This record gives sequence, C-alpha cells and structure tokens, in this order.
Amino acid sequence: MSQASRYRNGVRVSERHGAGEWTVEKLALLLLMPLGVWVASTAFTLAGAGYDAVMQWFARPLNAGLLAATALILVVFVNLAWKVIVEDYIHKPGSKAFLLGLLNLICLVLAAASVFFIVRLALGSAPLPAGFGI
Repeated sequence: MSQASRYRNGVRVSERHGAGEWTVEKLALLLLMPLGVWVASTAFTLAGAGYDAVMQWFARPLNAGLLAATALILVVFVNLAWKVIVEDYIHKPGSKAFLLGLLNLICLVLAAASVFFIVRLALGSAPLPAGFGI
C-alpha cells in the first residue's frame, strides 16, 4: 500500500482492523433492540408477581433461552464497547494489555454467571446455594 493510500482526508486508514468488530457490535445492537423491548415488557408483566409465577415464567424454555441469549449478547456488546474505549484512551501498551485482559475476564465471568443462574432458575433450583444470603 502506498503512503498516499494509507491516509484519507489526513486520517490514517486502517487495513481491515476493527471492521469485523464493528460488524459484530452493530449486529449485537440490532439483536438487543427487540430483546430489550421483550425484557422491558416482561419486567412490567412480572412486576408484583409472586415467587411461584416468576418461577413458572423461568421454567418455560423459550423464556429462559431468550433471557440467556439477551445476557450473552449484552455482554458481547459491552465488551466490544469498553474495548474501543480502552484502545482509544489508554496509550501505554502494558496498561492497555492489562486492562483488555481484565475486561475480557470480567465479561467472561459475567456471561458465565448469567447463564448459570438463568439455568438454575429454569430448572427450579434456588437462585443461590442454601444458607447463602438471607
């Protein structure tokens, strides 16, 4: 690639870096819009419902599956958004690598915990182990 083609309007043009992430981010956002409406309407419907009604809602595989998909897609979207922030504003390579690794670890734990607890609720298990909490 020649020197002139590396810049467009005085801004360096990337060679494929970020295009795939941008596509995944936009696809995740597109999927989150209807899922967000579904979550909001579900929360409104279940507001004030008793424990048994909520557990029956979680017991439906479609509800549990959509909620798990929503959680995973949201974590992917958040991970990509924070990755862009870290890459844009953290300039020390060591700090950047550390923060990106920490971000990936946090998002992985959030995704795993979300799916774990959704599956526990869907199977009728208590949300937390016995004796944990109140």
